[in-house]
Amino acid sequence: MIRRRVADLLISIFVLLLFHPAVHAAILLDRVVAVVNKEVITWSELYRIMESEASEQVKALNDEERNKIFKNNEAAFLEKLIDMKLQIQEAGRLGLQVREEEVKEAIENIKKKYQMTDAALEESLKKEGLTFEEYKKRLSDQILISQSINHQIKSKIVITDEQVKKYIESHKLSLAGEEEVRLKQIFFRKPKDDSRRKELEEKAAMIVQRLKGGEDFSALAWEYSEDPSAKIGSDLGYVKKSYMAKEFIDVLSPMKAGDVSAPFWTDQGLHIIKLEEKISAKSSDEQKDSIRKQLEEEAFAEKYRSYIKSLRENARIEIRL
Repeated sequence: MIRRRVADLLISIFVLLLFHPAVHAAILLDRVVAVVNKEVITWSELYRIMESEASEQVKALNDEERNKIFKNNEAAFLEKLIDMKLQIQEAGRLGLQVREEEVKEAIENIKKKYQMTDAALEESLKKEGLTFEEYKKRLSDQILISQSINHQIKSKIVITDEQVKKYIESHKLSLAGEEEVRLKQIFFRKPKDDSRRKELEEKAAMIVQRLKGGEDFSALAWEYSEDPSAKIGSDLGYVKKSYMAKEFIDVLSPMKAGDVSAPFWTDQGLHIIKLEEKISAKSSDEQKDSIRKQLEEEAFAEKYRSYIKSLRENARIEIRL
């Protein structure tokens, strides 16, 4: 079960792992941009991550415009890279190791998911300037992080029947059958000054483009959303359609699980929603299982943030941007 979850994680970060190894052409000499304990992060390493995560729209820009966007996002991406380094270091401190068989299994899952042959995978890596051995090392690091998270966080999360019961009572949920949807949301409050509407619409359009480029919805919600749900992974939980505003129902009607809406206005403000799940009438046990899963995810999001904060507080981090 753990292996399958690890494989799923690796599939979702496949694009992230295909770092471009070439130092940016405009820079003749590399430099250190951060020190994490005794490990350095270089400028070229940072820019390879930004290049790999850039949306197709950003990649299509000319060098000057693309570099301007990268420059404006250096600090945010550096923080992500520092967090990754800290987790790998912590896994090493715990004595965790990755077996060769686990890496092979992860590669087979990726090939199966994307219907790739060995030759197609190697050709893809070649285009990114990455050798197969370098790629295996990237996968090994990600498995190591996943092992550490399982050991430090996931294995310690237990949601009791009493917690599920309290959730049902506090949200006044009925276990009677009715269609429900599970949503995530990025939200901007309605501005008092109508002149700011266009500014918010442009910001929301930019976020949608980043989502289309493969960025994580919850991460962008944490960065931009003005809704309290942003602090718990942007998850609004399970909502009955009968409780929704008409604008939500209209937007949701054509959507399928996994779809992200275009930005839309209500009396409260500007919304971007992601449909996580659309559920027909569920039995009592099915609904309880769904709530338990939601509570587990919320607990994990909170504990993971605390875990990263603790790693940072106990580390020597020097930023040289």
